[in-house]
Amino acid sequence: MTTTDAPVPPPAPVAKTDAVPPRPGARRRSEGSVLNVFSHGVLVIWAVMVVLPLLWAVMTSFKDDSSIFGSPWALPDKLHFDNWSRAWSQAHMSDYFLNTVLVVGGSLIGTLVLGSMAAYVLARFDFPGNRFIYYLFVGGMSFPIMLALVPLFYVVNNMGMLNTIHGLILVYIAYSLPFTVFFLTAFFRTLPTSVAEAAFVDGASHTRTFFQIMLPMARPGLISVGIFNFLGQWNQYMLPTVLNTDPDKKVLTQGLVQLAVSQGYKGDWSGLFAGLVMAMLPVLAAYIVFQRQVVAGLTAGALK
Repeated sequence: MTTTDAPVPPPAPVAKTDAVPPRPGARRRSEGSVLNVFSHGVLVIWAVMVVLPLLWAVMTSFKDDSSIFGSPWALPDKLHFDNWSRAWSQAHMSDYFLNTVLVVGGSLIGTLVLGSMAAYVLARFDFPGNRFIYYLFVGGMSFPIMLALVPLFYVVNNMGMLNTIHGLILVYIAYSLPFTVFFLTAFFRTLPTSVAEAAFVDGASHTRTFFQIMLPMARPGLISVGIFNFLGQWNQYMLPTVLNTDPDKKVLTQGLVQLAVSQGYKGDWSGLFAGLVMAMLPVLAAYIVFQRQVVAGLTAGALK
């Protein structure tokens, strides 16, 4: 008996295609370009939201009151420099500016000196209670200043420093120390210990090592935390309102409020915007001058 095998059908032809699957690198580049476009768009929107109000305030400071209300978005027909002179002299912005410079300058120097010394000790030396003191400073950042206004008023009053420049300086220093110590402690930990050890071997004391070696090395961090403290202290309003009620010792923030309400419903709006720009210019100038140092100080811990 013979058997015949069924013929095996030939394999089906495979369709040829010229499509090449995308490479992983090209896909990542396309995703990265989309992300860059999105991030740049967000930055442009944020820049417009920040820059436009500043430009509008500067433009309005050169208008008269009728132009401010009649055509708020139009350019001034002519530059009214008398707004600035009136705000500087008649509204006593010169006195407020001088008081603010004295208070912020003294408090900024005291904050950086005391904060850097405390941060250096906490970052470089191990002793009982080191972490406890560090966390006390950290906890000070989370304590709302509104809760301390009433006891702070009585403490300053009992010390005889109410309505004084030096009393406001001490309060500003105490208010800014927690953040300063927290920031500089992390920065001092990134500095190399070999430099300080070499100074000790050469016979340098701890004080000389700190002021002549470690403090200059921490310059980017000092500038960064100094800019942040300068912004916070320059724009401070709540503390001087409670602790400084003397008209001759008021600071800029109090002066701007005084200028806004000095004439009731007939306020000097052109002078108010001129005073507002006067208060903004030192902050903008400080950040423009030290912007590279601020970025270097913020990124130093990540790069070391």
